[in-house]
Amino acid sequence: MSTFQVHTLSSAPEQSRPVLQQLQQTFGFIPNIAGAMAESPVLIGAFINLFQKVHSGTFTEAQIQTLLLTNAVTNACSWAVAFHTALALHEGLTPDDVEAIRAGRAPADRRHAALSTLAKTAIEKRGHLDEQHVSAFLEADFSRDQVLELLAVTAASTITNYVGSITQPPLESQFQVHAWHA
Repeated sequence: MSTFQVHTLSSAPEQSRPVLQQLQQTFGFIPNIAGAMAESPVLIGAFINLFQKVHSGTFTEAQIQTLLLTNAVTNACSWAVAFHTALALHEGLTPDDVEAIRAGRAPADRRHAALSTLAKTAIEKRGHLDEQHVSAFLEADFSRDQVLELLAVTAASTITNYVGSITQPPLESQFQVHAWHA
């Protein structure tokens, strides 16, 4: 059981409240992981800035969710796996591709497989990618700048994944159907 509070708008530190309000507008609720993150205004402020950059980059929302789900599985963050399973399905990933990612395998979709494989490899190898890894990604019609953009997505998800592992926020009822354990 976690000893970290999942903050609401009324209990969060004053400097964290604008971010929680923004997330509430984005999702229609404040994700519990953000409520836990709000304990640190520095962390949640850095997270929201990176989150905004990631979602305004060159990857589609479906591609971003492929990356975020892959990263959550690779980092073994149960909360984030359930959350990003729901978002990936909402963004049009097939149930089979989502299940493949949740099982640690590459999805069938060629481009999503390239994204998932490079993200998983980058995490597992701590960024020590060789030209073969990069070439496989480029062969799936991605660009060199997207190799680096993938790192921004990985940084954002690492924040979420580590916060989830440290604070262990409860999984919201709407994501219970997607519960996952390493």
